[in-house]
Amino acid sequence: MLTRAAERVAEHTRRMAQLEAELAALEIKRKLSSLGVGVGLLVAGALFGFFAVAFVLTTIAAGFATFLPVWAATLIVGFGLLLLAGGLAAGGAAILKRSTPPIPELALREAELTTKALRNGTD
Repeated sequence: MLTRAAERVAEHTRRMAQLEAELAALEIKRKLSSLGVGVGLLVAGALFGFFAVAFVLTTIAAGFATFLPVWAATLIVGFGLLLLAGGLAAGGAAILKRSTPPIPELALREAELTTKALRNGTD
C-alpha cells in the first residue's frame, strides 16, 4: 500500500512538473510574440522616419526651387510622416519594455510555491 501511494505521489509530481514546463513554454511564447510585435513597430517607425526625412529634404529642395504652394504641401506631408514615425516608435518601445526580459515569471513562481508545499508536507 505504501508503494502504491509513493507511485501516486511520483506520478502527481511528474504531471505537475510537466504542467509547469507547459506553462513556462506558453508564457515564453506569449512574451516572444509581443517582443516580435514591438520590433516590427520599431522597424516600421524607422521606415516612416526615413520617408519623413526624404520628404523634408524634398520640401527644402522645392522651397529653394520655387516658393509656390507645392512647397507648403510637401512640408505638411513631411511633418505628418515624422509624427507617424514617432508614434510607431513610441508604441514599439512601450511593447518592448513590457515584454523584456522573456522570463516565464508565472511558471517560476508556481514552481517555487510547489517546492515550498512539498517541503512543508515532508517536514
